[in-house]
Order: sequence, then C-alpha cells, then structure tokens
Amino acid sequence: MKDCKLYVIIDREIIKNRDIRRVTKDALRGGADIIQLRDKSSPDGNFLQYAKAIKKITKKYKCPFIVNDRVDIAYIVDADGVHLGGGDIPIEEARKILGSKIIGVSTHNLKEAKKAVKKGADYIGIGPVFTSKTKKGPSPIGLSILRRISKTIDIPFFAIGGISLTNIAKVKKAGADRIAVISSVLKSKNVYDSVRKLKEAISQT
Repeated sequence: MKDCKLYVIIDREIIKNRDIRRVTKDALRGGADIIQLRDKSSPDGNFLQYAKAIKKITKKYKCPFIVNDRVDIAYIVDADGVHLGGGDIPIEEARKILGSKIIGVSTHNLKEAKKAVKKGADYIGIGPVFTSKTKKGPSPIGLSILRRISKTIDIPFFAIGGISLTNIAKVKKAGADRIAVISSVLKSKNVYDSVRKLKEAISQT
C-alpha cells in the first residue's frame, strides 16, 4: 500500500453502458496504482461478475483490487481487500472474514480517522476535500484537515472528493501525496490520458 499513490474508483453508475473492462484497462495503462469497484445499484449477480472481470485484469497488471462495501463479494472473488463506509459492517468483523487482506475505511474528520486506525484499518480515505459530484453526504472538509491528518495518522491515507488537475497541487501542498479519484477520470473522454496526467501531477515534487 505504501507505494500506491493514485487510487481509481470504477463506479458503475458513472461509466453507465461503457465496457467496465475497457475502462479498467485504460486506468491501469494510465498508471493507476490501485483499483476499486463501486456499485450501488446492480443486482448482486451482476456485481459479482463485474468483480470477477476486474480481478482478472488487475491480477494481470499486478495491481491491488478493492471491492467497495461488499465483504462477501471481496471474499468470493479473492479481491485484495474491501473498502468500508460508515454504514457497513465494522472493521473487526470484516477482518474475521478477510484475515490479513486490505481493509480501507472512509473518514470525514480527524476523530473518525483516529478511530479507524485504532480499529485496525490498513488505510483510510479522507474527504470530501472539495465539493463532489459523485457522492451526496458530508460537506467539503477543506485542506486544513489534510494538514492535521498528515501530521497525526501513521497509516496511508488517500484524499478524495472533487480532486482534479486544477487543484491537485493544493492537495499535495496540504500534505496528501495519495489521491483517490472518480469523476475526474470516469467522466473524461479519455480515461487513459486523464489517469496519466494525474499520475504525473502526483509524481511531481
């Protein structure tokens, strides 16, 4: 996890009718370090098939594959881990099922971040940093929280929410050198090129 800088979330609702395999491959070719499948609306059977397809691709690229929310599907497809939100099963219960696999947790403030660390999360997502068009929920946390997180949390953390080429420099300056993206990549006309440019921006000192 420590070498993963660019986390691309493949959201079924955003890619719509596009080929999920093609989108995943384009993201990996562009330089994605970790891939997550997020699907809030498909029937379980479809979700499982998408997960199997992405697992096969990420294995070929030797890239970690994370399943959003669904510990059961992560277990069935032998994903590298699961990402849990506030309403999902507790970390300690997920750990009983997944063992030493990666468990990430969504957090929105320093208190939640510290709690996730204490419970045994392998990484956290912190956000939304800016206004996000993808998820309805907490108000933007701004950059000051990132500065506090970077000085307090000793596990990898990914800044998420409204991050794009236009503001990534500010995010990095605030102490976040790991970025998670959805819309800025999936809503672009060229997934490969968008990921490549974000990866280059993260890599710049």
